Amino acid sequence: MPPATDSPNPLHGARVRLRQWTDADLAPFAAMNADADVMRHFIARLSRDESDAMARRIRDHIDTHGFGLWALDVQGIGFAGFVGISPKVPFELPAAGIVAQPHEIGWRLAKAAWGHGHATEAALLALRHGFKVLGLPQIVSFTAVTNTASQAVMQRIGLVRRGEFDHPRLAQGHPLRRHVLYAQDAPTAGAHPP
Repeated sequence: MPPATDSPNPLHGARVRLRQWTDADLAPFAAMNADADVMRHFIARLSRDESDAMARRIRDHIDTHGFGLWALDVQGIGFAGFVGISPKVPFELPAAGIVAQPHEIGWRLAKAAWGHGHATEAALLALRHGFKVLGLPQIVSFTAVTNTASQAVMQRIGLVRRGEFDHPRLAQGHPLRRHVLYAQDAPTAGAHPP
């Protein structure tokens, strides 16, 4: 990857920081993506090359668009995964009231960061940024129905369950095909964001 910059400026919370990726993130990111527990709700674990390529794509998106799946630093842990706003969802989400090609908020954390509210704290930073800075009309999140931990984060940050759907990129019969969809509309004028 090219040399790191802290542009756009990182987002800070009490215990977390969302920032641009650096080369130092590649090894712990690869370890996280190879961990069976971390990846149990995804199609497959990633090889080192696949993980590095994913980090490059994420970093390039942030460089180009000023937002994305930021690297997550947690106080006392260091690099702990990612949290942020993805590019527009490239397929139709079959639920009433969902805007065309919404942006998705997402996260993936290393086990050392589980169970301490770090995903929620960081996701709230990203959600506020999406609404207040990026001016997004709606932000969605979806995951396999089996991923109750991520669904709990979605609920804690104020997203509302909008239904279930079969993920179009997973084959019929795949155990992760059934997904649950959550969404939140931008706060109205005068309302306070989450």
